[in-house]
Amino acid sequence: MAEIVNLRTVRKRKKRDEKETIATHNRARFGRPKTEQAKSEAQQTLDDAKLDGHLRDDSE
Repeated sequence: MAEIVNLRTVRKRKKRDEKETIATHNRARFGRPKTEQAKSEAQQTLDDAKLDGHLRDDSE
């Protein structure tokens, strides 16, 4: 026999889980001090510049 499920409860649980996933992502993205964010951004810029420096120039 199949288990009887209240669809409203399932929808609410699914919506709560989605919100929690988004909140977790936002905490990781925005929940850092400004100095740490700036350091991370500077490191990313440095890494991008270093990677671009290794590109080959095939325009010839």
